[in-house]
Amino acid sequence: MNLRLHTSLAAVILCAASSAAFGQSAEFSVSGGPDNISGKDLGSGYSLENGWQLAFRLTLNTGNHFGHEIGYAYNRTHLLLAGQDTGGMAVHQGFYDFLFYPTKEGSVFRPYIGAGPHFANYVPPGVSVTQGGVQGGNKFGANYGGGLKFFLKSKWMARIDFRQYVNGKPFDLGGSGSLRQNVLTVGFGIGL
Repeated sequence: MNLRLHTSLAAVILCAASSAAFGQSAEFSVSGGPDNISGKDLGSGYSLENGWQLAFRLTLNTGNHFGHEIGYAYNRTHLLLAGQDTGGMAVHQGFYDFLFYPTKEGSVFRPYIGAGPHFANYVPPGVSVTQGGVQGGNKFGANYGGGLKFFLKSKWMARIDFRQYVNGKPFDLGGSGSLRQNVLTVGFGIGL
């Protein structure tokens, strides 16, 4: 056997061994579901309608009971003026959560609770996030919730999550209080 073949074989064995040794140290998942908005009144007759969310999450499990999750969520809703639909709009969110698992890593069922900061970019109807000119209102806030991960075969998993995102109201239209998004999602993922 030549040196190149030995090196390639050693690299394959090392990668396979490290995957088995570290188990579910990282996970990537996609999930979606309804987005129920409370505190919808934005002021000046404007309000938001309930919608849906599609979320992408990367989870890094740093111990048997702790982890960190970063992600992006695309939310779709409608902006209403005096109860009339003015068009669909997007809410782009980036988030981080510190996770606590009561069960050890490697368990088939892993319930968790999590909390952390997020930002939300509200893009009004008729405007694109990639388009110049008027940009959406940016708001920073907190999110918290929990969920359950079900590990199926080897690396594959299903998950159900409930999160509440809380931040100020967008567009500075005079609405008071906080905007709350209550999101229930289901999805699937893979351990890396």
